[in-house]
Amino acid sequence: MATISRPAYVLSAILVFAILTFILLPNFNAEPPSLGTQAKKGRKEYTAPKQNVFAELTAKEAEDVNEFLFEDLAHLNLTKTPKSNRDNFVFYLETLRPNKTDALAYLHGSSEPPQRWAKAILSEYRDDGPYMAHYMVSLPITSKSKTLPLTYVFNSGSNAVRIPTLDFDGLFGVGQSIAANISDITLELLGAEINLEKPEAPDGLLCWPRPAGIERGGQVMWFQIFKPGIASGARTLLPQGIYAKVDANSLFAEEWTVEEYYYNGQLYDTADDFRAAIKKSDFVRAPRNDDGPWTATEDFDSQPDGRELPPPVSVQPYGPRYKLDRKQQFVSWFGFEFFITTAQATGVSLFDVKFKGERVVYELGLQEALSHYAGDDPVQGGLEFLDTFLGMGKLMFELIPGYDCPAYADFLDVQWHQLYETNTLPNSICLFEYTSDSLLSRHTAQYSVTTSRNTYLTLRSTSTVGNYDYTVEYIFYLDGTLEVKVRASGFIFGAFYSANSSKTEDLYGHHVNEGLASSMHDHVINFKADMDVAGTANDMVRLAIEPMTKSYPWDLPEIKQRNTMRLVEYPVTEETFLDWPRNGGEMYIVYNSEEKNSWGERKGYRVVPGTGIASPPHLTIENSTTLGDGARWAEHDLWVLRRKDTEPRSADPLNYFNPHDPIIDFTKMANHESLQHGEEDDDYDGDLTLYLNVGSHHVPHSGDIPNTLMHTSASSVMFIPHNFLDRDASRESVQGVRLQLKGNGASGGFPGDIGDTRPGGDDDDDDNNEDLKARLRRRRRATALDKERRPEAKYFGATYEEGMKLGVEEFEPVLPQQYRSYENRVTDLGFNGSAAGVWFK
Repeated sequence: MATISRPAYVLSAILVFAILTFILLPNFNAEPPSLGTQAKKGRKEYTAPKQNVFAELTAKEAEDVNEFLFEDLAHLNLTKTPKSNRDNFVFYLETLRPNKTDALAYLHGSSEPPQRWAKAILSEYRDDGPYMAHYMVSLPITSKSKTLPLTYVFNSGSNAVRIPTLDFDGLFGVGQSIAANISDITLELLGAEINLEKPEAPDGLLCWPRPAGIERGGQVMWFQIFKPGIASGARTLLPQGIYAKVDANSLFAEEWTVEEYYYNGQLYDTADDFRAAIKKSDFVRAPRNDDGPWTATEDFDSQPDGRELPPPVSVQPYGPRYKLDRKQQFVSWFGFEFFITTAQATGVSLFDVKFKGERVVYELGLQEALSHYAGDDPVQGGLEFLDTFLGMGKLMFELIPGYDCPAYADFLDVQWHQLYETNTLPNSICLFEYTSDSLLSRHTAQYSVTTSRNTYLTLRSTSTVGNYDYTVEYIFYLDGTLEVKVRASGFIFGAFYSANSSKTEDLYGHHVNEGLASSMHDHVINFKADMDVAGTANDMVRLAIEPMTKSYPWDLPEIKQRNTMRLVEYPVTEETFLDWPRNGGEMYIVYNSEEKNSWGERKGYRVVPGTGIASPPHLTIENSTTLGDGARWAEHDLWVLRRKDTEPRSADPLNYFNPHDPIIDFTKMANHESLQHGEEDDDYDGDLTLYLNVGSHHVPHSGDIPNTLMHTSASSVMFIPHNFLDRDASRESVQGVRLQLKGNGASGGFPGDIGDTRPGGDDDDDDNNEDLKARLRRRRRATALDKERRPEAKYFGATYEEGMKLGVEEFEPVLPQQYRSYENRVTDLGFNGSAAGVWFK
């Protein structure tokens, strides 16, 4: 086995960015960004009815907590300038969100907000190595403040997770050393070698470890060589097919050794064995996978017919119809009300979502984003990502007005606190109203036609996690429907296309370029939906649509039995999973246990697959050897659990470090407890939490080169009112028109029109004692008048009637002036993108 020597050069700060950069915090006191100027014209100041008790720490709060921890945890000898994982330091801070029981007491009753706490994650060096440990600190900081181990939100029995290596910053050096030691081989087979002075040189190579769940306690890693692809950013399209297995049993990278090499279906015990094999006449070389125009995502030169003209866009000339309190991050729109908050690991979450004054969802937010691959090489064969480990909130970069969101959208900044600094991500969330190209409803009667526009509100963010951009949307519809939707775009994580005789990569994907194959993988993205349908006392039922044969007395004697169908309700009586039913043969409904509408029906919300390309999937791989117990929530579509303050999440970013004994084990949460409230010796009150998955079974094909497209990768779940109100709520707020066609006014006329025979119409007068002949004469007169008049239209809701002048920036924003991001980080998918070198600046 070869000992790995570390090259003597300074590690790049960009490539060794941050180990567990998880928590992201909004700037509630920031000035509004200079985007969506037209949308702000004439806007009245709006104030939320309550304080946002879920708001992330302000910069001042974070500063106070950092200073307090140095005093209160003096025995740890914390440092503000860590040099390695041997130092103890405060890694990041965020808000510890209040328990639901306390938050509801304030939001729907008490005048005093709940006690505010900060969560502090510290890097601690202990006798057996480095740990990441969680603490809670009471706010505001006073002489009475205290620091406690944060344990109650984890079911592992500990507030800390051991880091499997002391030297994550050394991973980059190890990879470069591997490539340098076989530079003659890489030059022979790949036509390139490592550039130790400029490791990201476009004509050089890089060597990275497989960023998968750490097996055998993190003691074995496979490294793969890539070309930088720095010009296009297409590194994950440029694997080079040479792999090295490293024994990483030691905490110290300089003690790691290379165990074997792999190339084109063959294993070699040493580099010399590899060199000797190349010289043999029967050695088979794989095609090279070189960068080129094929990885470029843009074509600036082509001009097919029509490209010389800009496409249609949406405008908002009269300003927004929603109300936004920027300081409290509170939104109100046509009956919907909700708070916004963010976290570095998981991005945007919503709290206290109400419709028509009644709470529907207490909490709706991302928990984890998993991608799990399959393949025939040492990297693809065990590749998986848990993206909150990389920080889906911290990687919410600035949105582009006019492209990511309409030019008139409101854009919100986000902050996060790490290593004693507050960082701002400008314009990383957008809020806007939009009108679909399809109607909400329409109907044509004999003499009239009615149409209603489908207008909805969208809250959107995009997280760039290495090779993928995930766009997360919360969409609100006028009828009370709420949708959570995820779209993906970006470069696939490709596999090297070998030239060996077995060609087993054909089992896992397609040949998509000269030296590149695609790798099938599952995207399973988990969301928490703490349902509170008209209150916390809820029941979950499966309302099945089933065939049956039944005899009806009115059919006899002609038909003895009729084949038909019926509804059968199956209560969900214990914590369990549900998969989307075959043929859509069941409805999953969350009912309020006590509240009913005017017709005696229980108030409910139905949970259904949304507007994506297919039913959202769950993980195909069974009992993943890589994931262990780190993501059991991914094995089914939907989970129904008791809500508990001690189970606020289905996953934790630190599960990545120890998936076989995770700090949050979902199997301990979904443990078949009873969901039947009101039973003796049980204090369960009916408060349900759903954990549901969106995503896709992704089999990349040639159309995914160079980028996967968002419209073919969208997936969503919708929450739809089910007897929640007495009628369709959108009737009150929708915009539309009723067009009265030329013809008999007795059919489909407007209330009060001559000839209107509907209740309340002109012919429905209880005090009118006209005889039949008089009524017929009135009808004939009305018909004659109807033949003479032209079709009429009546609008419900406002119409555009005043002239307006819009600047060109409302159609095409001047991006060099309006796009103000200063972020220039390069995200990667190795430990260096999340777990290494946090002490480097």
